[in-house]
Amino acid sequence: MIVVAALYQFVALPNYLALQAPLLSFCKSHGVKGTLLLAAEGINGTIAGTRSGIDAVAAYLIEAGPFQNLEYKESKAETMPFLRMKVKLKKEIVTLGAPAADPTQMVGTYVTPSDWNALISRSDVVTIDTRNDYEVMIGAFKGAVNPKTTTFKDFTTYTEENLMQYKDKPVAMYCTGGIRCERSTAYLKAIGFKEVYHLKGGILKYLEEVPEEKSLWEGECFVFDQRVSVRHGLELGEYDQCYGCRMPITEEDKASKHYLAGIHCHHCYDSHNDVHYQRVSERQKQVQLAKARGQKHIGDVSETRPSTPSH
Repeated sequence: MIVVAALYQFVALPNYLALQAPLLSFCKSHGVKGTLLLAAEGINGTIAGTRSGIDAVAAYLIEAGPFQNLEYKESKAETMPFLRMKVKLKKEIVTLGAPAADPTQMVGTYVTPSDWNALISRSDVVTIDTRNDYEVMIGAFKGAVNPKTTTFKDFTTYTEENLMQYKDKPVAMYCTGGIRCERSTAYLKAIGFKEVYHLKGGILKYLEEVPEEKSLWEGECFVFDQRVSVRHGLELGEYDQCYGCRMPITEEDKASKHYLAGIHCHHCYDSHNDVHYQRVSERQKQVQLAKARGQKHIGDVSETRPSTPSH
């Protein structure tokens, strides 16, 4: 069984450049894969490995940097959901493009999963999903506002055009693991919103802790690894992913005449140029040749996605 750990912390990290190489080396030496982002403002990422490997990396992070207050959550997968290990250097660990949105200075009020239902059930509270449209498409909290953004950076424009009417109302915000809400609640408070809350630990912590029979979550939760989606209890969801556009797709979507494995689906079949199709077609050809030789091609998404619920 593979342990998948999602983690982040906003914290002053002036030596983040020096952390990159030793952190990458340590993760690789313990068989851990995934992606970690380092910036002067902290760390963010998702990694996967054996129980001992993940425990070793978690201990290393606490010893190597000021990460004693990591926001950390785990789930399980039957097979490794990542192809390689990467440690990237960034200006921001989650990009909004709003300098005033500094979570080390101010954030919204944290709400635990056990208290979340009561908050968003109040008639005076506006619940806002801070994720992108393709994520919201497969699952969301009942009654939540969908900003219909393509990237997180679009959220500031959406706020200016649509959310200012709620400036004096209680606003409850949520995202996958909590990090986007750290930034977005800081942003709302910086521009004058009075009462801003956010779901501590995000949807993943809610699905882990709140029983399905008491849940206000509808659908599945998109995750940024080869599992594609998870359900209550963080069990593996039913969605696959289109290699051409990365959109989540169902088995019914695969039956569409516009679906071609590894190349396009009904979301993107007419949105790419010939160069793109030539590139992904060649990649898919190499995947099939590798399979015929009994080998695993590094670009084969299907080979790394777990096929059954993990627990």
